[in-house]
Amino acid sequence: MPSAHAKGFIMATQHKPSIVFVHDIWADGSSFSKLIPPLQADGYEVLASQHRLDTFDDDIETVRQTIDRASGPVLLVGHSYGGSLITHAGTDPRVAGLVYIAALSLDSGETLHGLQAKFPTADIYSHIDVRFGRAWMKPDGIACFVGDLPDHEQKLVWATQNPCAADLLAEIAGGIGWKSKPSWYIVCTNDRTLHPELQHFMAKRMRSTIFEIASGHVPMLSQPKVVLDVIREAGAAIMNGAEKHSQVHSRSPLVR
Repeated sequence: MPSAHAKGFIMATQHKPSIVFVHDIWADGSSFSKLIPPLQADGYEVLASQHRLDTFDDDIETVRQTIDRASGPVLLVGHSYGGSLITHAGTDPRVAGLVYIAALSLDSGETLHGLQAKFPTADIYSHIDVRFGRAWMKPDGIACFVGDLPDHEQKLVWATQNPCAADLLAEIAGGIGWKSKPSWYIVCTNDRTLHPELQHFMAKRMRSTIFEIASGHVPMLSQPKVVLDVIREAGAAIMNGAEKHSQVHSRSPLVR
C-alpha cells in the first residue's frame, strides 16, 4: 500500500468512502435529497450533518461528530457555507478528500465576511432581513438563491429556510483541511449567491480539480446528475489513492 506524503497523499482503500454532506445557511441536510438515494444505490454509506447555524465552532463540531459516525474513510461534500465547515473539519485524519459545491473555503486567519468583501458583492446580499438575531432571506431573494429551480421548488426552499445567527460569518476557526487533502470544486458560473470570481479564486488557491457548470447556486437540486458525476469521480480517486492536484474541466453542454 502506498505511503502518505506530506502534501496530501491519501492511502488507497478497497472500500468505498463514506460520504458526509454538509449544508449551507437557509438549508439543511434535505438539500442533498436528489443525491443521497443514487449514492446509496451505488453502495456508498451516506450521512448528512444537521448543524444549527448558531456558532461557527458548534457547526464544525457537529460535522466532526457526523464524521465519527461514519464507518470508513470519509469524503466530505460541502455546499456554500458548508464548504467552510469541511475546510476546518477536514483536518480530521478520517477525512480522505473534500468536494466543494459552489462553496466557501478559508485560509488561516480569514473570516467568511472578510474574504467575500474582496470580491464583487453577490446579488443575494440585497435581499436579507436581520431580525431576532438571525439572517433571513426575503421572499424576493429566492431567485438569487435557487432561481434555476421550478417555481414550486423555489417556494418550498423559501418556506423551509434555516436562518443563521447574524454574526456567524464573522467568526474564525483553526485548521485548514485542503492544505493536506485532495479536493474537487464545482464552480457555478451563473451563481447569484456566491460570486463566481470568488469561487474560481478559492478553487485555484486550493489546487482543486475544478468543474465549471452553467448553474445557479444549488446545482445539487437543479443539475444533480452533474454533481453526482463529480462525487463519484472523487470517490473513485480516493479508492485508488489521490494526491493534491489542479485540473480544470468543463461539463459540456452545461458550460457556456
